[in-house]
Amino acid sequence: MTRIASLLNRLFSRASLHRPLCAMALAGALTAAQAVQAAAPLKIGYSDWPGWVAFQVALDKGWFKEAGVDVDFEWFDYSASLDAFSAGKLDAVAATNGDALVTGASGAKNVMILLTDYSAGNDMIIAKPPLRTVEALKGKKVGVEMGLVDHLLLETALQKHGMKASDITLVNAKTNELPQVLGSSSDIAAVAAWQPNAGEALKRAPGSRAIFTSADAPGLIYDAITVSPASLSSRKADWAKVVKVWYRCVAYINDPKTQADAVKIMSARVGLSPQQYLPLLKGTHLLDAPAEKQAFRKGDGLDSIYGSTRNADAFNVRNAVYKQSQPVDSYIDPSLVDIR
Repeated sequence: MTRIASLLNRLFSRASLHRPLCAMALAGALTAAQAVQAAAPLKIGYSDWPGWVAFQVALDKGWFKEAGVDVDFEWFDYSASLDAFSAGKLDAVAATNGDALVTGASGAKNVMILLTDYSAGNDMIIAKPPLRTVEALKGKKVGVEMGLVDHLLLETALQKHGMKASDITLVNAKTNELPQVLGSSSDIAAVAAWQPNAGEALKRAPGSRAIFTSADAPGLIYDAITVSPASLSSRKADWAKVVKVWYRCVAYINDPKTQADAVKIMSARVGLSPQQYLPLLKGTHLLDAPAEKQAFRKGDGLDSIYGSTRNADAFNVRNAVYKQSQPVDSYIDPSLVDIR
């Protein structure tokens, strides 16, 4: 039992003797409890996607402290971050819009309050030689982490080229294992992975190349900060500050005068050189405030988070990631994007 809980019990036990005093003390104790809760840092899980590594700039620069919000960004492999959020260990997690649905369908409800970016080439289908087209994958084995975002990319590529999922054989593997899978497995013709794993896969399989990327389907994959409803309700002002800090990150990264410093910070977080990391930014379309507002407008196309997420929901149901279609609108809260 905490000290505050103990105090509350003692106050309740004396209520019949000192009702006015008890009421005042109880109010004070509740205020103290709320203050303790407010002082706790927002726990946010993030991983190696460039649109989330961008927050490292703010962390290194102390911008969250300047904004008056206490945050604890915890580093994970992507799948592990979703597991930690589902287990209630985090207030929020950096996830794709499709994976936010998967997490919610399994019981960990969440709401996307910030879109950091959409993938513009960093998600890739990488094929070994002599394969050079999506059509050439017919009858081949393709490695992918089934049910996650690049499974959606793979299915989209097949559809755009007049193929069906049954035209290939899927081999399930964790995304961070796919570079080794492509490089060492003679029967795997291609893999679907995101950066920096995609870049590593290209290195592991000499002569391999990307035959389809998220640049071929802009808006298919949005990346977001998605928050537990309880945390959003109780700390909305703090989450608004997080959104404002994000816009500061985007401005710093995109400004030619400061981009080199930003890339240095981001590359150090993932163990790459700035020269290796800079190309990854080209495949990540970071969203500033105007672009954020545009993406949060309701629409049926991939240029809207609503249309994109409905597309992801249909994919998830079609592939039995979960059984029942999710109420997409309940996963999206655009109310903070207008705050400057």
